[in-house]
Amino acid sequence: MVAFCRTIGPCTLQLATPEAGAGESQPGSDPYRALIRAVAGQQLHEKAARQIYGRLCALQEEPRPDANANADSVPHLPPPPERLLALGEEPLRRCGLSRAKTTAVLGLAQARLEGVVPDLQEARALSDQELLERLTPLRGIGRWTVEMLLIFNLGRPDVMPVDDLGVQEGWRRIHREEKRLTPARLRQATLAFAPHRTTLAWYCWRAKERLAP
Repeated sequence: MVAFCRTIGPCTLQLATPEAGAGESQPGSDPYRALIRAVAGQQLHEKAARQIYGRLCALQEEPRPDANANADSVPHLPPPPERLLALGEEPLRRCGLSRAKTTAVLGLAQARLEGVVPDLQEARALSDQELLERLTPLRGIGRWTVEMLLIFNLGRPDVMPVDDLGVQEGWRRIHREEKRLTPARLRQATLAFAPHRTTLAWYCWRAKERLAP
C-alpha cells in the first residue's frame, strides 16, 4: 500500500482541515446543485449526462430547451427550486430525464424549499452522519450519492464509500486479493485508516486505473 501511494504521489483532493472548518477549503457547489446534477447523470455515460444536465440548466430562462443544445453553452446552474416546481414534469422530461428522475428532481426542489436539502453554509455545519440521515430518505438519493457529495463538494476527509465498485476493485488490486471484499468487510478493513479514509478511497480509485487486474 505504501509503495503504491509513493508511486502515485500525494492525493490531489481538496479536503477540509480542522483549522479551516468543514469544507471551507473546497468551495464546490451547494448540495441542491450537486444533487440535481447527480440525479440527472445516474446510470449514464458522461457525455449524455452532461447534455441532459446542460438542457436542465437552460430551463433557467427557456422552458423548452433545444434537444441539440450544447451543454457548454449554458450556465451550469440548475433552475431554483421555485422555478422547477412551477415548470412541472413535461419540460424536465423534454430535457431527457426519465419519469423516475423527473420525480426525484422535483422532490429535491421541494426538499430544498422545505429546508431538508441544506444550503452550502448549513451543510458545512452538519456532520457526515447528519447529512446522510437527512438526505438518503429523499427519492433517488442513496448513500453513495451523499458520500460523493461529502467528498467532492464538501471536502470531508474521512469518508469511505465501501459500496463503490471502483474503491472495492482498487483495494483488491493493491492487496492482490482474488476477490473484492464485501462492503461490510471493506468497512472493517479500512477502520484503521480513520480519520483519513477519503484519501484512502482516492488511492483505491487510482489503483483501479493504474494497476493490472
